[in-house]
Amino acid sequence: MAEIDEYSARVLDVVDTIPAGQVMSYGDVAEYLGAGGPRQVGRVMARYGGGAPWWRVIHADGTPAPGHDAQALAHYLAEGTPLRSGAPPVRVDMRRARWRGTSWVRDNFVVTGR
Repeated sequence: MAEIDEYSARVLDVVDTIPAGQVMSYGDVAEYLGAGGPRQVGRVMARYGGGAPWWRVIHADGTPAPGHDAQALAHYLAEGTPLRSGAPPVRVDMRRARWRGTSWVRDNFVVTGR
């Protein structure tokens, strides 16, 4: 397996800090990092996100990655994630579940790559 690049490592670091029961959109992650965009974050998640809490990174409309509704729903219910719909298509209540991050994480972990 190829060594993970710095951007991908930073994306996964952010994903690992999202608290249980909360989510970020692909665009939120990119904005938080100040680099890339939703598609770049999605590419990282598709390639390397299997070991991370992938269900916490979703589309801006509150839906999980295509084809992962059932698995994501099980995680959302276990974590108490606020939902708008538990029936397909599963939809997280972004207003209540969105995590904005913290400046400490951004300044001391994400930006510096520690």
